Amino acid sequence: MDALLNFRPLLQSGFVTTLIVTVLGALVALIIAFLVGVARYSKNRILSIPAGIFIEVFRGTSLIVQMFWLFYVLPFFGIDLPPMVTAVIALGFNEGAYAAEIVRSALAAVPKGQNEASIALSLSPRRTLWRIKMPQAIAIMLPSLGNVLVDLFKNTSLVSLVTVVELTFAAQQIRTSTGQTLAVYGFLLVVYFVVSLLLGRLVALAERVVSRRFGTGGPGRRSTGRRTAAAAGPAGVSPVSVPAQVSPMSVPAQVSPVSVPARGGVS
Repeated sequence: MDALLNFRPLLQSGFVTTLIVTVLGALVALIIAFLVGVARYSKNRILSIPAGIFIEVFRGTSLIVQMFWLFYVLPFFGIDLPPMVTAVIALGFNEGAYAAEIVRSALAAVPKGQNEASIALSLSPRRTLWRIKMPQAIAIMLPSLGNVLVDLFKNTSLVSLVTVVELTFAAQQIRTSTGQTLAVYGFLLVVYFVVSLLLGRLVALAERVVSRRFGTGGPGRRSTGRRTAAAAGPAGVSPVSVPAQVSPMSVPAQVSPVSVPARGGVS
């Protein structure tokens, strides 16, 4: 532990670099996710086919190979990217490809009745997508996007392969200098676990906020404020009150009087 305290500036610098790469990579991944995910969801084949190719290429190849291509191969074509830019682009595009499929599946999970109601209300396809479907899809996709964010944070340990001095690289340097393998990697394990746990809690908080905002609770909860196509319809139409059915009252039939003969007969 004393060795870690002696190298505290190096660990702090590596941790800050890890957070910067995580934040910038998450922003790139989020932009890629929504652009490519919406294009993949589109019925226009000019948009959906290239988006599908992008997703399959970046999901089907290793993140390390992608970083090596960006850092070591692109200079042969006259494109020389700085190490930090290479790390952010590689992480953003790789995780963005996974997140794009999450966005597409979340949009597809919105009930089809919303689309039919939007057509009945003469809403444009663009307005239907961004005002009706997307708010409901965000509530659906948030837990999965949280997993992608945690995965992106853990994958920052690979950016040392393109000479970015992040937390894992700093820890390896300390281990080489001191030989304290257990202390260094134990500290690294705790840091990654705590930050991943905090990111998960942050996503859970965002999920609750979105659920309250749009009324899209989980299973077993009642939806009180969900933004649906019916809610986006023309205002000013008062509901038609239907009178309750009145059950007929059973009226007893009149009993005709019965003539009773007098005692002793008729004289």
